[in-house]
Amino acid sequence: MTEIPSSKGGPREAWITGIGLATSLGEGLNAHWDALNAKTINVDETTFAPYIVHPMTKLSFDAQIPKKGDQRQMEAWQRIGTYAAGLALDSAGVKGNADILSRMDMIVAAGGGERDLAVDSSIVNANIQGNADPALLNERLMNDLRPTLFLAQLSNLLAGNISIVHGVTGSSRTFMGEEAAGVDAARIALARILDGQSDIALVGAAQNSERKEMLMLYEFGDFNLKNKFMPVWERDNGFALGAGGVFLVIESKEHAQARGAKPYAKLTKVLSDHARRKNPGAVTAVLEGLWSKIGAIGENSAIITGATGATPVTAEERAFLDKHRNIPARATGTSFGHVVEA
Repeated sequence: MTEIPSSKGGPREAWITGIGLATSLGEGLNAHWDALNAKTINVDETTFAPYIVHPMTKLSFDAQIPKKGDQRQMEAWQRIGTYAAGLALDSAGVKGNADILSRMDMIVAAGGGERDLAVDSSIVNANIQGNADPALLNERLMNDLRPTLFLAQLSNLLAGNISIVHGVTGSSRTFMGEEAAGVDAARIALARILDGQSDIALVGAAQNSERKEMLMLYEFGDFNLKNKFMPVWERDNGFALGAGGVFLVIESKEHAQARGAKPYAKLTKVLSDHARRKNPGAVTAVLEGLWSKIGAIGENSAIITGATGATPVTAEERAFLDKHRNIPARATGTSFGHVVEA
């Protein structure tokens, strides 16, 4: 990618100027800093037993989604995401700034929306009782689901609701595809800013851990952590789903300086790749390849890994980390759970 010079002659830089964070550990940066330093872990081992989840912290949604009607049309994952997006806009100091919001790009990573389990259950029960002829099935789907549902809420509705609630009306993109979607959201935002196609972007994702249909889906692959919570590196197999909404405001250095905004960090590179997992050692080799592309690693570097505890891939990720023992590594899955796109 060709580097586009800034107005001062140097290459463009992308700054993170806003952070919105709400997870099982709390809301906001200070709450998370304190929780991580205290090694706090919030897990629920009973509600969905034998499966373990990290439940969402209690949020007062009115603070970021003031209209009750807006809240009612969203399922939990959308409320979490829209709330976190508002926190990020507040953090960046652009909340309510119509001029900036009207040209702010929005890039969202989201999975399929939540199903209406009551409707699902009633239809299945009707079928078991022999009362689910095609006409009845169509009637139930037409009348029982809200207008914002088509069996499940569509992933791009999260971006739509953020636009409605917060007034972010620039370009909008939604990526699906679990962790890869989250990486792509950040990668595209960075590329657009460095290329001069965008000055400021809202980027993020949301995940609700307390979804029975997701626990069922992952159980089909034997991925759920069961019975007792264990840190990521001590697990035999499985992950505990985590809840979280995380959004970043990423903007060019020039744009930030022009409005007097200070950066939390500079975003330099976003890289991704995939491995053919049928080949032993392939994941470790791909990680080494990405590591070489990152470039110079300083003495203050650290690795924050999304390793889940699921086998056998976690063992291959651990093999990569073992080759770089001089650099501190932390697994987010222990503290936050597996938050997928987020």
